[in-house]
Amino acid sequence: MKELQGSPTASGRHFAVVVSTFNKDITDGLLRGAHAALSDAGVSSADVTVVRVPGAFEIPLAARRLARTGRYDAIICLGCVIKGETMHFEYISSAVSHGIMAVSADTGIPVAFGVLTTLTEEQAAARSAEGTDNKGREAALSAVEMVTLVEAIDDGVRNDG
Repeated sequence: MKELQGSPTASGRHFAVVVSTFNKDITDGLLRGAHAALSDAGVSSADVTVVRVPGAFEIPLAARRLARTGRYDAIICLGCVIKGETMHFEYISSAVSHGIMAVSADTGIPVAFGVLTTLTEEQAAARSAEGTDNKGREAALSAVEMVTLVEAIDDGVRNDG
């Protein structure tokens, strides 16, 4: 039986991080977490491009454009949508989730989901705080693992013939 798994290190790989500027205090925390995780995974800061978009709704378009360049091994999407008094939260959360998933499925490039969809600002702050529970960190670790897993899958297909 053959088993494939990604690696926790990704030196030499190139990452794009799409980060929303809406709820900037929260998204800056997510970005710090992502940078720390990429650094821990051996990724040079020169191999990371940060792209800032106005809000979460704009994340999928920027991610798709970046994926299509062929310059990035993975894309990490970071944002924050906090529930308010209207249905806006549900529409934006759904559109962003589906949009990010479509980018990955359509391009074959790993796209990590680090968009918080919380009920309160306190929940968002807790998930973007420094430490191992930071969701930006988790998204970056997922991107690292998926980059190396995709490579392992592609190598397995080439070697199997």
